[in-house]
Amino acid sequence: MAPPDEAKKTKPSDALAAAIDKSFGSMDEMKAKFEAQAAPGAVFGSGWVWVCVNGDKLEIVGTPNQDNPLMKGVTSEVMFPILGLDVWEHAYYLKYQNRRPEYVSNWWNVVNWDKVNSNFDYVTEKKAGVPVRG
Repeated sequence: MAPPDEAKKTKPSDALAAAIDKSFGSMDEMKAKFEAQAAPGAVFGSGWVWVCVNGDKLEIVGTPNQDNPLMKGVTSEVMFPILGLDVWEHAYYLKYQNRRPEYVSNWWNVVNWDKVNSNFDYVTEKKAGVPVRG
């Protein structure tokens, strides 16, 4: 994440944009699927929503509580997250109360695509069971 003024200067790299288009059809479709996964009911209560590298494609998954896609058995197979959103109530309640969809929609304004690009490059270059750098 980055302050909105800095975040709006970033965008997906050509390689990440191509992976998004290949996996979801477009950035708008990816955002729609991500937001649907982050909606109340998809991840009930506390949890996370992730964009993950899974082989040669990207996937969006939700995980409960503190679980993440790197943990064996949490998803159908181990995946490597490159972008994550905290949907625990503590992440948004003070500003958004029970309006999680508004929180998720506005969250796109602070995504630091330079960092996501770096995570994507690291995972796709390594193609090994190595989590992304902090």
